[in-house]
Amino acid sequence: MFTDRFLRYKRGVSLFPDERVRLEASITEVQTIEPRKIVVRAGHELDHSTLLIEGILSRYIDDRQGLRQLVAIHVPGDFVDLHAYPLKVLDHDVATMTAATIAIVPHSELDAVIAERPQLGRKLWFSTLIDAAIHRAWLFRLGRLDAMGRVAHFLCETNARLLSAGLSDGHRFALGLTQTDLAEICGLTNIHVNRVLRQMREDGLCVFRSSLVEIPDPERLAARGQFDPAYLYIDDTQALPSAITKAVS
Repeated sequence: MFTDRFLRYKRGVSLFPDERVRLEASITEVQTIEPRKIVVRAGHELDHSTLLIEGILSRYIDDRQGLRQLVAIHVPGDFVDLHAYPLKVLDHDVATMTAATIAIVPHSELDAVIAERPQLGRKLWFSTLIDAAIHRAWLFRLGRLDAMGRVAHFLCETNARLLSAGLSDGHRFALGLTQTDLAEICGLTNIHVNRVLRQMREDGLCVFRSSLVEIPDPERLAARGQFDPAYLYIDDTQALPSAITKAVS
């Protein structure tokens, strides 16, 4: 099913099998998109929302010089622009960072889902609140952490999110991002990120090479990045390595 990774682990709420079937039935189209392609343009009226099946998407805002500021990334299982359902127009662009597969869910289908199954509608709302919690964590990361702390926090967050989607074992995961992407995510220069990653590798905190991330000691990395996974609302204790939860207990 295309919706298998959506709210896959208990995150405050979970989907019942019949709810997942109903959500699956609301998908009208599946698309595969190349890397670095715009999926949603800011200011364009939307009549659908996007569920990410494979790959990584980003939300970003361009300044007047055309330089982008990443404000979020999305991993498989995320309902990327579900908030476009009530808003209709987004104030930022959404683009692929890697090759991606997305499912299209028309807003007319969401109307029907919410009318037929109010409880499922509340669960969709819950997923948008998770997005908001992640935004707040990004603000904390950029505003309060040093360079290594920012990178450590982001990698811990991504590890937890991918693990909840079944795409990490807690110590190793594929991440199709470049050092430049990581720099934009963490508000750093490419040169600075290169130095940070080298230092993290030498300290035994993390190895980021050829789009593969290895975390020998999740507890140490979480402590370095002041990462507390509570804002991700993953209630299933088996969904996160005990080392991560221990680091903030």
